[in-house]
Amino acid sequence: MFGIVASGRLINTDVQQASENQFFLALEQAESVGHVVVFLTGGVPFNPGFAGAIYFGWPTPEGGITWQYLGYISNEKPSAIFKLAKVKQSDVTSNPFAGSTFGAIAQTTALVGICVESVNEIVAKTPAADTVPSTVASYNEFCTKMLQNFYNYAASFAVGQMDIAMTVSQTGGNPSQNYVPIQTLTNWYESFSKRLAANPNFWKT
Repeated sequence: MFGIVASGRLINTDVQQASENQFFLALEQAESVGHVVVFLTGGVPFNPGFAGAIYFGWPTPEGGITWQYLGYISNEKPSAIFKLAKVKQSDVTSNPFAGSTFGAIAQTTALVGICVESVNEIVAKTPAADTVPSTVASYNEFCTKMLQNFYNYAASFAVGQMDIAMTVSQTGGNPSQNYVPIQTLTNWYESFSKRLAANPNFWKT
């Protein structure tokens, strides 16, 4: 039903059940993970009125686990991305998995816990500070990826000036077709990227 993707790693769907409505996945070498995506696989939806509260559990030197609430996923929001940099040093007073047994856990292995709870219970929770990536950062990343994709796609059609006439002849293209030098595209890409890095909202003005 659930899965996670840690930044720079393969998908992990090795879900283990802690209780009837509680599940968890191990996140090994967690200190090297900056972000994690938690998602529904699509095989089994939540029952109406329920969703999944997401918790991050970090083992303590005493052998316990400190949990921090990150956010939630639901049928309407089947995936969510969380930033873990601040969570690793955070403690909480309540334990959503009290009474559950997780066995021996290495100090470098964290747990991503999912509690199936009513939507009313979940909306009353407050996520840990700085765990949800900002929309500006997400937008900036999206635009960068989009620009790279567009540039790579357009650049794959590049031909040298001496090859243009031959390309038109061989492909039966339109001799009057306009061609844009790849350097023009490169200049635009670099200029747009710099403006986006300086001000993600520059295009609104």
